[in-house]
Amino acid sequence: MTTQGLTIRGIELRRIRLPLVSPFRTSFGTQVERDLLLLRVETDEAEGWGECVAAEDPLYSSEYVDASADVLRRFLIPALSAHRGGAGIASAVDVGQALAPVKGHRMAKAALEMAVLDAELRALGRPLSRELGAVVDRVPSGVSVGIQDSVPQLLDAVGGYLDEGYARIKLKIEPGWDVEPVRAVRERFGDDVLLQVDANTAYTLRDARHLARLDPFDLLLIEQPLEEEDVLGHAELARRIRTPVCLDESIVSAQTAAAAITLGACSIINIKPGRVGGYLEARRIHDLAVAHGVAVWCGGMLETGIGRAANAALAALPGFTLPGDVSASGRFYATDITEPFVLDDGQIAVPTGPGLGVTPLPAILDEVTTATEWIPLG
Repeated sequence: MTTQGLTIRGIELRRIRLPLVSPFRTSFGTQVERDLLLLRVETDEAEGWGECVAAEDPLYSSEYVDASADVLRRFLIPALSAHRGGAGIASAVDVGQALAPVKGHRMAKAALEMAVLDAELRALGRPLSRELGAVVDRVPSGVSVGIQDSVPQLLDAVGGYLDEGYARIKLKIEPGWDVEPVRAVRERFGDDVLLQVDANTAYTLRDARHLARLDPFDLLLIEQPLEEEDVLGHAELARRIRTPVCLDESIVSAQTAAAAITLGACSIINIKPGRVGGYLEARRIHDLAVAHGVAVWCGGMLETGIGRAANAALAALPGFTLPGDVSASGRFYATDITEPFVLDDGQIAVPTGPGLGVTPLPAILDEVTTATEWIPLG
C-alpha cells in the first residue's frame, strides 16, 4: 500500500504499561498506571508512531484499550488497504475517509491517522506543527490536579505546581468536592492564578444553583459539568451561571461542535484529538471555533511523549488562546518513553523535527512493553 510514494509494509501494535508518579483521581475513577497502545507504521522510507489515548476501562468514554486493539486489528488497518477498491490511501488525509464506514472508535482511528501522518511527514522532512498551521514554537502549559484526600493536601499539590511554573491550574471536581476546594485555592493563592474546574460529567441540571456558587471565584471555565449527550442541558446551564461553560466529552467532531455552538451550549471548547478522531479533525474544530469567536484549548489524556508532541503541535495553532493540558512529562511519568518534555518559564517547546519530532527511546520502550503484534500489509 502506498501513500504519496510511501509503501506501507505493515503496522505494529505495541502495548506498554507505565506507572504514574502519583494516583490521579477524577469523578469517574482513580488511575495509578497507564496501560497504553502504541502504533508503529513501517514504510520503505520512514516509520511513524501513533498513540491511542483510550483508557483501560470504559469510564471516561465508551472506548477502552482492548477494544481499540481489536477494532484496529480486525477492521481499521484492513480498511486502509481496501480503500479505493484496494488501491489504498493516497496520503494521510485519506485515512479519515477510509475509516469512515466503521462507526465510532475515534480514539483508535486517531492513533492510526497519527502514525500514518507521522510516517508521511518524516519522509517529506516536514514537522507536524507546520503541517497543522502552528504560529508559535512554545505553548503555555497548564496542569490538571486530581481530586485529593483533603483540602490541605490539595493546597500542597497546587502550591507545588505553581512553584514549578505552570501557567494555569485545573481542579477536578465532583459533588462534595467543589465549592470548598475552589474557595481554599483562591484564598491561599489569590485571584491572579488562572484557575478552572473540570467535572467530567459528574452533575445534572438540577445542580445548577449549586454550581452557581462557583461564580464568585472568577474561574476561567467549568468543563463538562453534565452528561456528554446533554447538550441542551449545557445550553440551559450556561444561561443560569456566570462561569463560562466549556465542553469536552460532548465534542466528538466538527459537526457536534457546530451544533453546540449554535445552541449556545458552550463558549469554550476543549479539543482532545483522540476524542474527535484525529489531529486533522481537531484542526477542523479549531477553524470552526475561530470562525465563531469561540476559544479553544488542548486537553490531555495522560499521554506519553508521543501524544504530547502531537498535542504541542496542535496547541501552537492561533485559536488556542487558553493554556492547555500539555504539561511536562514529569507531571505523570517518572520516565517517559521519549526524551522528556520539560517546563520552561511556564511553557512547553513545540518539537521542530520531521513528523512528530520525537521517537521512543528503544531501551525504555522495551522495558515497559508488555506485548507486540505485527500486522503485514501487502
